[in-house]
Amino acid sequence: MLFFFPAFAFAQSAPTLQELIDSALINDGTLTQQTLENKYTQLDNQKLKDIFLPKVEVSGKAGYLFTSAHLKSPEINLPPVPPIFPGANIPEGRLNNNLHISGISTMAKAEASVLLYSGGKVKYLKEANREKSISENLLMQKSRDEIISDVSKAYDQMALVQESKNVLDEGKKRLDINRKTADKALGYGLITPYDRKKIELAQANLNSKLVEYEGKKELLITQLYLLTEIDRERIAQIQPKLETISYEVLDQNIENRVELQALDHGIKATDYKIKAEERWWVPKVQAQTSVSYFELFNNNISTSKELLPNSGKKLDLHPANLNILPLVQAGVGFKWDIFDGNEGKHLVERAKIEKEILQNKRRDASKQLNLNLANNRTNYTIANSLIQLKEKSREIAKQGLEQVEKEFRYGTKTSSALIDAENDLENAELELQTAIFNQRRSAIELMKSTQNLQIEKL
Repeated sequence: MLFFFPAFAFAQSAPTLQELIDSALINDGTLTQQTLENKYTQLDNQKLKDIFLPKVEVSGKAGYLFTSAHLKSPEINLPPVPPIFPGANIPEGRLNNNLHISGISTMAKAEASVLLYSGGKVKYLKEANREKSISENLLMQKSRDEIISDVSKAYDQMALVQESKNVLDEGKKRLDINRKTADKALGYGLITPYDRKKIELAQANLNSKLVEYEGKKELLITQLYLLTEIDRERIAQIQPKLETISYEVLDQNIENRVELQALDHGIKATDYKIKAEERWWVPKVQAQTSVSYFELFNNNISTSKELLPNSGKKLDLHPANLNILPLVQAGVGFKWDIFDGNEGKHLVERAKIEKEILQNKRRDASKQLNLNLANNRTNYTIANSLIQLKEKSREIAKQGLEQVEKEFRYGTKTSSALIDAENDLENAELELQTAIFNQRRSAIELMKSTQNLQIEKL
């Protein structure tokens, strides 16, 4: 069946630590949020690239048009001439009249423009955006390390709980054997019923610890399920082993930490931003061309007074539709902000303050990371030493229990001494497994301190 249904077999197998980590990286909300925010930066960068592309606009409108123009000429001083038309007379004086034009107007316009020179601002903004994107990607690496640390911790806790279960199972086997011995000793009168009850009480306490184990395991299964979204049935099959991690710090330099690298690129981004904002005064150049169409129909052209003095008639025309096509404009223009109310200056100062903030954060981060490295190196050394001590304690407790068991069979030791020796061995076993767990945690933290977290070493 495994040969013919490999997919089914994989679905039922326990996930490896690598699979747990890969699934957690896909399903983590914080990392997904950082990825989406980085897309904003990429979009801004694309907008800066497209700023030099031509822009084409088509517009149109229709509506009622009315305009009035007041005409007033200087003094007219003409010599007397025979009238051209009978009854017409052009006297000396001024021309003072109002011209009215009204009608339904329509207009359409197509316009194209392209930015030729941005004053150098776009170039620096592109560089600032590039550095910002690098900084965001580095911070995502920090989030990935935290996810790996969280998943490996839960995985190690599963191993610790499993090892605790093995310790309890071994203790249960020994108590079962010692209870049979106690039954025989009670029949021979070598121990009292009270001594036998103590062994039963020890068994009850051990059974309660086994129930507690099941609760802890179920909680860890839920935690790993929420982190990875892998089926709970598969996670429940995990049978990890606690083994120490051997890690030697070859490079004690913290400069390769992603936090510092991210801040370095952030500072570079502010440098480019400062240069971009300082270009506020440089003229911007743009080429533009347009084609327009204008039409006026159902129009009326009239005057408020007589067109000619003493003519007795005002102008009142209803000409045919007026069309203007094409109305072409083409040229190059520039915009030069000689004084912008200190807005450009304030933006430059703001960018400089942002740079100072990042520089201050980097100094503080460097101090904290150096302290963190020293602390994790010390913890790792102590954790390795504790394992050796706990191994020796376990060996002593094991030998002590073996000796007490022999004496209990011969009736020279009471059940209280046997139970105490059993508890000593159980505690020594659990403390050793806890020491291994702590050693793994300290090793992982030390790897993170030097930006050298390697999954294959976990």
